[in-house]
Parts: sequence; C-alpha cells; structure tokens
Amino acid sequence: MATKKSVRFYNSREVRAVWSDEESKWYFSATDVVRAINDEPDYIKAGNYWRWLKKKLKADGVQLVSDTHDFKFEAPDGKQRKADVLDMDGVRLLAKYYPNKRVNDFLDWFVYSDNTLDGQSRKKAYDLFESGLLHTLEPGSIKCLQQIHAYIFGGLYAFAGKIRTKNIRKDVSRTLRCPFL
Repeated sequence: MATKKSVRFYNSREVRAVWSDEESKWYFSATDVVRAINDEPDYIKAGNYWRWLKKKLKADGVQLVSDTHDFKFEAPDGKQRKADVLDMDGVRLLAKYYPNKRVNDFLDWFVYSDNTLDGQSRKKAYDLFESGLLHTLEPGSIKCLQQIHAYIFGGLYAFAGKIRTKNIRKDVSRTLRCPFL
C-alpha cells in the first residue's frame, strides 16, 4: 500500500510518485513521465499517447507497467484515480524504447547526469532534502530510515530500503556488523 506521495518537476511538468511500503521503492505515474518527456501541456493528450505507446510496446514484447495497480493519483478534476505506474527500472526501460530523442534529456534529469554511484546518491540526497519529504517521515523509526535509504539508493542497489542481513564491510572497517545495526 502506498503511504507517501511526492511530486518532482521536469521543465515545469509534474511527475507524481507514490511510495510502496511493501516493496520499499517509488512508483511514478506513467502518464506524467510521458507528459514530461513530450513537454505536453494537455493531460488528456499525454494519457492517450501513453495508452498508444503502451499498446505498441506490448505488441513488440515489451511490458512496462508494474503489476501494482493499487496506486491512485489526484486527477486534474480533483478526483483520486488509479493509474499505470513505473518503477525506476520501468522508466529506464521506457526510455530505451521511446520513439523520440527528447527522452535522453529526461532520463539524464531522472537518474542524474553524474553516473558515479556517489554522484547519483549525493544528488538524490539533495533532492530528498529540498523536497520537504523528510518532514513527513517519522523521525528515528526503522521505517523512516528504510524510506530514506530507498530514496537515495533506489535504482543504484538492489537492496535499497531493505533490512540488511549480510555484512558488507572489510576486515579493517569500523562499520558495524549487521546484527548490531
């Protein structure tokens, strides 16, 4: 079930997101992603384009949409409506098959242009801080730490936002072993 919602902006187009507690990751509105890539002011046109693109890619054997369809976003008419969502990997896959070159700029923005792990996580940390999302989290809770970890390292590490069960330290490191965290 989704508990947190977020909005990011690309060239003044909103890309809404919801947090999945069960999977410890963010899901993004597929229509918003298409709308941002195409710089489409009309939400209905973006939705129509998304449905056409999804159908076309599915016919080519590319399945983009998450099996999770429980997420609702506020529609332009103010009502909460279910929407197709993409996780970070889904957005990257969409970019790979997108039929125009505008997607490259969007993808650079979405995953950040610094391709090092440190650069990407640092920029995500700044984004998290500037978004104000931290103020909505329960300070000091394990769930809060998981959400922060998933936000910063999601898409970089498969274990982002998950409780660690294996040590990942070197012998000389002073990092705590997982049983003591």
